[in-house]
Amino acid sequence: MKTQYWTVDDMERLPDDEGSRYEIIDGELYVSTQPDWQHQFVSGQLFAFLQMWSNQTQAGMANLAPGVIYKNDTAVAPDVVWISRERLKTALQANGKLNASPELMVEILSPSAENTRRDRNIKLDLYSRYDVVEYWIVNWRARTIEVYRRKNDELTSYKTFHENDILETPLFPGLQCPMRQIFTSILD
Repeated sequence: MKTQYWTVDDMERLPDDEGSRYEIIDGELYVSTQPDWQHQFVSGQLFAFLQMWSNQTQAGMANLAPGVIYKNDTAVAPDVVWISRERLKTALQANGKLNASPELMVEILSPSAENTRRDRNIKLDLYSRYDVVEYWIVNWRARTIEVYRRKNDELTSYKTFHENDILETPLFPGLQCPMRQIFTSILD
């Protein structure tokens, strides 16, 4: 049985039911349900820390779930991104989407095995191919953030930060993000 090869145009024609989130990677359509409360809370916390650092340094901007279109058969919506002002000048196109990678992509794991596989494998490979400097995989249930950093031509494991750690990376000099604050108010 032949499966459809998806493009950005095909994805744009899908119904806007506000219950689904669509992404395509190398022509394959991925559909997720809208994120839950905990997922969005952690997204907001990370965004706030990154944007506070950005406001102090004027180095760039954080954003929540922007569209990133790499090519006609690959378009994603990471949970949080950070992009330098320099890169933003060429990445942001007239359609309001980014057409190049931000330096940081953040994905927060959703409960399904398929979403976890996509974030840990498929997106790690994708972001390696498209010049992402750091990729963070956030597991709010385990209260961890796995940081992958670019080494040569791929993203490799840098460090896993746990609930009692302070998140620090070379991408954000001087940023000290207490992990406990990211995961505060998570309902057990």
